[in-house]
Amino acid sequence: MIPNTKNHNSIPELLIPAANLEVLKIAVNYGADAVYIGGEAFSLRAKADNFPPKAMAEGIAYAHERGVRVYITANILAHNGDLAEARKYFAQLRDLQPDPPDALIISDPGMLRVCRQEWPEAEIHISTQANNTNYETYRFWWELGAKRVVSARELSLTELSEIRKQIPDEMEIETFVHGAMCISYSGRCLLSNALTGRDANRGACTHPCRWKYAIMEETRPGEYFPIEETERGTFIMNSKDLCLIEHIPELVRAGIDSFKIEGRMKTALYVATVARTYRMALDDYARSEELYRSRLEVYRREIAMCTYRSFTTGFFFGKPGPEDQIYDNSTYVTDAVFLAAVDAVEGGCALFVQKNKFSVGESIEIMKPDGRNITVRVEEMFGEDGAPVESCPHAGEHIRVRLSEMPEAGDLLRRPGTR
Repeated sequence: MIPNTKNHNSIPELLIPAANLEVLKIAVNYGADAVYIGGEAFSLRAKADNFPPKAMAEGIAYAHERGVRVYITANILAHNGDLAEARKYFAQLRDLQPDPPDALIISDPGMLRVCRQEWPEAEIHISTQANNTNYETYRFWWELGAKRVVSARELSLTELSEIRKQIPDEMEIETFVHGAMCISYSGRCLLSNALTGRDANRGACTHPCRWKYAIMEETRPGEYFPIEETERGTFIMNSKDLCLIEHIPELVRAGIDSFKIEGRMKTALYVATVARTYRMALDDYARSEELYRSRLEVYRREIAMCTYRSFTTGFFFGKPGPEDQIYDNSTYVTDAVFLAAVDAVEGGCALFVQKNKFSVGESIEIMKPDGRNITVRVEEMFGEDGAPVESCPHAGEHIRVRLSEMPEAGDLLRRPGTR
């Protein structure tokens, strides 16, 4: 395990999500201080790929070799039938080789008790699912042995500053700064369960808050009356995504210890883009606030290269209003298309498993972990059998490509948008 040496006067930890081993490595390479992942059980992202034990062990080892911490989510609201299996799971994590995870993210007091019985020395972080909205709640968890609490998304910056003043200096505050917003308080939602039988509090949310709705009067079945803001209808619970890349100084001064990025079901391009952009912003701010402010347009431009639903500052500077909702669609916006993550460079060619179609003659970008974007031309392309091809139309193909400038293993390839 890597010791936690954060203090409230230092630059906050950058905490990045990872859906699988490939994305974990990208998060580490593109600037994460810590990564949070889910195992095959007890995680609130059942639809993510998640980590079987072997991949979890490999991912933790990869991160630790590069000085990055790994946290495991076990934040379901457990039922009686979950507890015996949870006991085995915590023991498995405790004994994981070569290294156990650095902390566990838990929301259920019963799960915390089981964890403490099986792994007394585990570092515990309390999930946002526990509705952590005041300093007495933080103190409660501290007295139960928690090192860190993830604040509710519904808190303002003023409230977070007050919490910092009222809790022990050694206790840490983790706060979401980027990603999707939930329509229900701290994600404690029953809508998915009621409509589809899939429980959001047990990792199977179907995101019905993003659906398009109409009204049907009970005596007139089949007659639907639209709820309309525009001719395209109204998505009445569809929040914009949170983005605080322009407010790092205020967050640091509030005493937040960890900047958490939402997105354990997001793509490698999303993770790389958000990690790299927040890493640049935090490093620039560490040098000087003036440098950070001079580069705000760079951060805005780069953060738009991943999928998002427009941006809001959420509850940080006051309660959200109508301008923080999206009323006419539930689709994502993106200014780039993910093409591939480079696995190796051999014989003058980049080798990778292709994600989206591109062709010989196209101009694409190499996205470097250090912040550089290099525009290159696709000179030649070879299929799995080694024969030359003009394009790679089928996702999952093993491709060799010669570019006008060679990437390195670990670089990402993307096609910039036209906006």
